[in-house]
Amino acid sequence: MLLGVDIGTGSSKAVLASPDGTVIDTATVHHAVSLPRPGWAEFDAENTWWAEVQHLCRELFARRDARQVTGVAVSGMGPCLVVTDARGVPLRPAILYGVDTRASREIAELNEEFGEARITADGGKALSSQSVGPKLRWIANHEPQVFAAARYWFSCSSFLVHKLTGEYILDHPTASQCDPLYDIRRREWITDRAAAVARHLPLPRLLWPAETAGQVTREAAALTGIPAGTPVCAGTVDAWVEAYSAGVRSSGDTMLMYGSTMFFVQQLRAFRSHPQLWTVSGVEPGSLTLSGGMSTSGSLLTWLQQILGGTPMEDLLKDAAAVPAGAEGLLLLPYFAGERTPILDPDARGMIMGLTLRHGRGHLLRAALEGICFGLRQTLDLVEEAGEPITRLLAVGGGLKAGLWSQIASDVTGRTQIVPKVTIGASYGDALLAAVGTGTVAPDTDWMKADRLVEPTAGTAGLYDEMYATYCSLYASNRDHMHALARIQEKAGQS
Repeated sequence: MLLGVDIGTGSSKAVLASPDGTVIDTATVHHAVSLPRPGWAEFDAENTWWAEVQHLCRELFARRDARQVTGVAVSGMGPCLVVTDARGVPLRPAILYGVDTRASREIAELNEEFGEARITADGGKALSSQSVGPKLRWIANHEPQVFAAARYWFSCSSFLVHKLTGEYILDHPTASQCDPLYDIRRREWITDRAAAVARHLPLPRLLWPAETAGQVTREAAALTGIPAGTPVCAGTVDAWVEAYSAGVRSSGDTMLMYGSTMFFVQQLRAFRSHPQLWTVSGVEPGSLTLSGGMSTSGSLLTWLQQILGGTPMEDLLKDAAAVPAGAEGLLLLPYFAGERTPILDPDARGMIMGLTLRHGRGHLLRAALEGICFGLRQTLDLVEEAGEPITRLLAVGGGLKAGLWSQIASDVTGRTQIVPKVTIGASYGDALLAAVGTGTVAPDTDWMKADRLVEPTAGTAGLYDEMYATYCSLYASNRDHMHALARIQEKAGQS
């Protein structure tokens, strides 16, 4: 059996799979992001991430023989930042990926220090809230005692690899999001910038996701039940593993991930970049991808569910399905945690426009789904402008369980989506990485088998085109107001 474990924003999952891709068993545990201040998003790496790996493994091995596990790979939300002492104990909560927008001043500082054009040329993208370098500088600036005590820095998956093996590594896809520290063409660290940003912290050894990082230690075996000596692959950020599991291997293949955030990854034939997108190393050695992600998608639906009294999501989706396309003139901008792709604005804020006394909870949920999908349409148009023509759009992620969401996405974008038979998520791709990394299967093995197509509904294009035009104009018209409110929220959070 191959073991894959993924730590996502809303839940952690583990899967046991056979070498032919058959799912043997799965386990899931849910958790919540810590939002201690406006613009901050954190997790307890030790007592949530690592504890959940142990819990998931113990649950699976209560039903399955752990001695049959021949390889392990882990993935996680990312890129994140975890700083630890020499024993690998975190010194502060992990700072999350682009949904954590605290380091905006550090972005400006690093652009001034190294040159914005040079950073973009070397890294394939501009500095943003997604970048790890500004988060490192933020700790140095705002928590100097923590930074001085730190001895290692990790992302989510590399922290778990360290807990399992004791090794200090980072995979290339994650490293290529540690701007401005990584040269994406040379696929190596930029040592002088690292000395200025990471300072005394050593740079982790770089590996491709399927490469073996080390073996499970006796200590980790005692905690997880995974046999000591089992090979552990480097792993990577969950979205890239999910793309890998969906068969995104050829130029133009594009993954669309329905999760807490909506994310896409497109396989590139050659280097391409765009100021509103991210060029990132791919899963397979030497490969490149074009990517982007919205800040709130599934997490926005969860927020709505909470403020609507905790109504079961199935009931809310039923109400939303009964509302006609266009939510009877209700529009929502999904910038509830700033926005990454397509506007790259950490100070953008959410908006619900067109409310009347006629609108109910079904209208709100449908407007949220449509707003997310309007943002997706902007993003996919950017991809075709900057990257490869989209040859296949492969849909994955837990949000597919809400069939209405994926149907609205096809209706709004006018694109057909391919849904694989197995949509467990990144943990399934982790199992494939483990199979490839241990030599159990050939490197070009693809477990993806298509299950169904989601095609646009006839008769909705005209209405969605009209609403899309209004959607696109709302941000430009309200940007200054959003930023003024963001400043007020920042002051309130500080007090």
